Amino acid sequence: MWTHKAWPGRFLPRSLPAGERLRAYAGWCNAVEGNTTFYATPARDTVAAWARQTDPGFRFVVKLPKAVTHERRFTGVETEMRAFLDAIEPLGDRAVLWVQVPGSFGPSDVDALGRFLRRLPAGRRRAVEVRHPGFFTDAASTSLLERTVADADAEWVPFDTTVFFRSPPTSDAEQDAWAKKPRLPRRTRALTDRPIVRYLGRDSVEETVEGWRPWTEVVAAWLREGRSPTVFVHTPDNDDAPALARHFHDDVRALVPGLDALPEPEPLEPATLF
Repeated sequence: MWTHKAWPGRFLPRSLPAGERLRAYAGWCNAVEGNTTFYATPARDTVAAWARQTDPGFRFVVKLPKAVTHERRFTGVETEMRAFLDAIEPLGDRAVLWVQVPGSFGPSDVDALGRFLRRLPAGRRRAVEVRHPGFFTDAASTSLLERTVADADAEWVPFDTTVFFRSPPTSDAEQDAWAKKPRLPRRTRALTDRPIVRYLGRDSVEETVEGWRPWTEVVAAWLREGRSPTVFVHTPDNDDAPALARHFHDDVRALVPGLDALPEPEPLEPATLF
C-alpha cells in the first residue's frame, strides 16, 4: 500500500489527490506491495498512472487475484490471468507477480503450483508465499517446494512473524493481527538474485527494530553476493511503516556502505521515531 490514515501530514502531504499519493510515497520508499490487486484487477489506465508516478527503478510486488490463488487454486484461471497480465503490463519488468496461497494449500498441492508457474510468461518475475506449516517443518516438503519454485525461476517469500508472536498482544491492532497472521519459523534462504522479505514487527518501535537485526545481516550478505533484495517492514498498525523502512535501509547500509541511499521525501513536518 502507499497510503494509510496515519500518514498524511507525517509522510504524505495533507489532502493529497489520490492520483498523486504513490508519487509522494515513492519519495520515502522504492518498492511497494500491491495488496489491492488481490481483491480486484485494476484498470490498465490506472496501472499506467502508477508507472508514471514512479521512477524506473521503483519495484511493484503485485498480488495475484484471489480467484486465481484462493478460490480456483490455479485451475481454469486462464481468463483471469490474461486480464491481470494485460492490466499490469504498463509496469513492465518492474512488477513481480506475488503468488500468495492460503494456509490450506499444502505439500500435496505443489504440482498444481508448479504447472501454473511454468505457464507464466517468460521473463516475468514471480515470487511465492506459502503459509502451510508443513513447508517449514517437514524437510521433504521444504525440498519439494524449493525445487518447484526454483525450477520456475521463482522466489520463495518468507513472511517473518516470529518477533510479533514472541509476546501477547498489547493493543487492538496487535490483537487483530494476532488472530490473522501466520505463525511460522523464520526462513532466510534465497533462491534467486532478487529475494523478497516480508517482516512483521510490533507496535513498539524498539521491539520492531530489535527484531529485524537478524535480517540486516542476511540482507547485507545477499547484497555482497550480488543479489538485489526487496524488504517490506510492517507493524500491526503500520503507522510508522515508511520511517521504519528507511531505518531498516540505514541499518543495512551501515553494513554495506556502497548501498545506494533511498530517495529524499518531499519536505514535511519531521516524522521522528525516537
